Amino acid sequence: MTEFNLLEPVVHVLRRARRVAVVTGAGMSAESGVPTFRGAGGLWRSFRPEDLATPQAFNRDPVTVWAWYRWRQQLIARAIPNAGHIALARLEVTRPGWLVLTQNVDGLHQRAGSHAVVELHGSIWRSRCVSCHTSRAIAPEHVDGEAAPLPRCACGEMLRPAVVWFGEALDPAVVAQAWSAVEEADALLVVGTSAVVFPVAALPDVARAKRVPVVEINVDDTPLTARADFVVRATAATALSALESAL
Repeated sequence: MTEFNLLEPVVHVLRRARRVAVVTGAGMSAESGVPTFRGAGGLWRSFRPEDLATPQAFNRDPVTVWAWYRWRQQLIARAIPNAGHIALARLEVTRPGWLVLTQNVDGLHQRAGSHAVVELHGSIWRSRCVSCHTSRAIAPEHVDGEAAPLPRCACGEMLRPAVVWFGEALDPAVVAQAWSAVEEADALLVVGTSAVVFPVAALPDVARAKRVPVVEINVDDTPLTARADFVVRATAATALSALESAL
């Protein structure tokens, strides 16, 4: 493991890579002002995320859960993709073979222009029926207010946010896509995530088993740091912008 401030060793690895998988987490969107779960004031200070982002919470009190998600949608709708999102979108164009595997549900990668994005935990901009599982898009410019009626499917049943809640498993097809992408990659970037939640936490080990170089980009040490081949101590926006310019 090499820790450094300059990016030359990573640039050397990425210049030789035909396929690059990029795992992104909450730190990716931090510089866009996206809150992880709740703000500093208001109703949501009295709730823990674990009290709201669960199937049990939704079954018990869908009104409150939807109010929380609409509040989050309003905040995220005002956020702007940062330089890190934009750098990844540009790299997708200039260096085909780059794929983003994001734990974020905010849609900022797509708003920045990325198309090769796998949403591991779903999207706050989609809802799905609790009965027939029909999916519906939610336009950021048409977010309902917190007190709006519960959304309903055409079949008459309630819609829920199409995100992976605490206690729920990731979509097996999505997990398989992520596994395959990492196994076939020539390099793996892990950006702005502590990489402790499984199965995503296992992706760096999948890479290492295939002798794929693992690059961590984070402002802090994480459980991954000791296992990474390269460590870049910088924000996502700073590091990815520098890499995009160098490549």
